[in-house]
Amino acid sequence: MFRRLDRWRLWQLQALDALINGLSVVVCILLLPMRLPGMEILGIGPHWALIWVVSWSVKRTVFQGAIAGAMLGLLQDSLTRGEPSNVWGLMLAGILTARLQKQKYIQEDIISQPLIVFGMAILNETVMALQYTILGVRPVEAIWQDHQRIALATAILSSLWSPAVYLPLSAWWKKMAELQQ
Repeated sequence: MFRRLDRWRLWQLQALDALINGLSVVVCILLLPMRLPGMEILGIGPHWALIWVVSWSVKRTVFQGAIAGAMLGLLQDSLTRGEPSNVWGLMLAGILTARLQKQKYIQEDIISQPLIVFGMAILNETVMALQYTILGVRPVEAIWQDHQRIALATAILSSLWSPAVYLPLSAWWKKMAELQQ
């Protein structure tokens, strides 16, 4: 009887964890097209999907980071034309974030998280610019000139807003890890 209750409680916690994770993904995806007052620079807003992928991947395996990036990239592509794809940049961001050995360099989450998001936002926008270059939809000079403006604005805003996603989710994931042990 005691083991059955333990299994039932563990199943409830896992279901609640999946629900919280799923809802946070939905909120981040729905925030992507929104341009709320004070949340944009030059018509560019924070990259909420990237913030979520980096937040998830910081304390996960490379495989989990890649899957998170691919899934959020596909969700973001479903809201847009899908060409160029957001999958590659978000997947690369998830992989590289998971590979970072953050404990060696920066101990404080509140400082390291925005720095990682800043770098990954520039990387993600560079992957997008490369895809635009390969597709040849515009002159190469125009693509890379816009890339500078877009990458910097996205990186600044995403890094500033990253604690709004990371801190509550990090606290939740930490609590879940404690409860499951």
